[in-house]
Amino acid sequence: MKNSLFSTGMRKAAGYTQAELAAEVGISRRNLAYYETQTQHPPSSILPELAKALNVTIDELMGATPIRRAAKTGSSRLQRRIAQIEKLDAKEKRQILQFLDTFIERERLRRKTGTSY
Repeated sequence: MKNSLFSTGMRKAAGYTQAELAAEVGISRRNLAYYETQTQHPPSSILPELAKALNVTIDELMGATPIRRAAKTGSSRLQRRIAQIEKLDAKEKRQILQFLDTFIERERLRRKTGTSY
């Protein structure tokens, strides 16, 4: 019986690359690759972090219960970045918002004038 633990599909559905998920959980990308291919089994100490990152329960992660799929509310990768930005100090947040505003305004003007890049 193949265990669905750390399946590539679960990781991709959550919007992670191997490197991103490994960093989120605190393991090496190489170990994550082993876990995905079932070459190694992960230590139980990382299961809660992995389940949290993938937005599944540990039972779903282990394949004991079917994975429930909540409606996607946007890019989970984008949501993770926003959560990281929210942890920054006020000055850094302001700089990031100015940077984003520049791109948003450029896109708005491009659409208004009908030009392309």
